[in-house]
Amino acid sequence: MNQQLKNNFKSRIVSLLPFAYALVGSLYLGLQLRKLYPDYSIENIHRTIQQPYLMIWGLLSILFWIPVLGKKPVFSLLHSLVFFFLLVKDLFSQLSAPYKDNMRNDMNVYTVSLLLNLCAIAILLLISFLYSQYRKSSRPAN
Repeated sequence: MNQQLKNNFKSRIVSLLPFAYALVGSLYLGLQLRKLYPDYSIENIHRTIQQPYLMIWGLLSILFWIPVLGKKPVFSLLHSLVFFFLLVKDLFSQLSAPYKDNMRNDMNVYTVSLLLNLCAIAILLLISFLYSQYRKSSRPAN
């Protein structure tokens, strides 16, 4: 019984990973909109955004709210590998030309990102648990 609960918990986490990734992407969209506020003109967007392709790639994570994509955790993993590649690339570039400030900044960013992703998963697990408890309590007794 205990093993079954553990497997159920693991499968629930895996099934919620794409939605946690989409939640983080939604928060990123909100941060970008706040950064552009109050001028949403095309000129201001071009002036403000330094790496447009990475920003667009990050915003594509919002697509994982769509149930068809959300049911495939492997797609969200493949999508996030771009950012993992950037981490590995930064680590190797630090080996050839070590700049402690750059490395410290990268590690701070990735640590905060890891904490944000863990909090997103925890929030979605809590919501999922509360929703399942609500559904169980609202069913008529036989």
